[in-house]
Amino acid sequence: MLHSLFPNADWSELWQAVLQTLYMTVISIAATVILGIILGLLLFVTAKGNMFENKIVYKCVSAVVNIFRSIPFIILIILLIPLTTILVGTMLGSTAALPALIVGSAPFYARLVEIGLREIDKGVIEAAQAMGASKWQIIWKVLLPESLPALSSGITVTAIALVGFTAMAGVIGAGGLGTLAYNEGYERGNSDVTILSTICILIIVFILQFIGDFITKKLDKR
Repeated sequence: MLHSLFPNADWSELWQAVLQTLYMTVISIAATVILGIILGLLLFVTAKGNMFENKIVYKCVSAVVNIFRSIPFIILIILLIPLTTILVGTMLGSTAALPALIVGSAPFYARLVEIGLREIDKGVIEAAQAMGASKWQIIWKVLLPESLPALSSGITVTAIALVGFTAMAGVIGAGGLGTLAYNEGYERGNSDVTILSTICILIIVFILQFIGDFITKKLDKR
């Protein structure tokens, strides 16, 4: 039925583009979670009144996060072309898009991590300190476990933004549904390809949202 509705679509190309988009999204999410949690923890624990209070470190990390979070993604891709070429050996393809995707999303997620950590009841932290827990024990056994629902919700929002980033990266040759929609859809005037690419992106977003909401509900003990 779909073949009759979209007779001008190349289904093998579409499937390959979907796989490329999923590849970019999954790898970027994994790296973003790691970097985002590290940066978010740094922002939280070095802030005023917290365990590792350090004004200089906080301001430096905060500045880096704010700068990269503020740069429009399409410009960030261009700025990172030299670094991408050094790391990957090329500026084209799905793997070449990963540095920009990670650098563009990790600072955003870091702020969500910081917000999630700030929402933790101070009494829980004080109780752990009163029981003799070390600072690192508080981080691993109090801060991270208590903030898991917020971290899960944050990565869901970030993952959905990442799907949009992959589409933008596709315009300059990163592959995936963005490249397919632009090259085969827009430039060749093939509306079937454009519509199908959009539908596939929406399906991916809905699936990510469903999985994220499900995990968040499971982790939320309230």
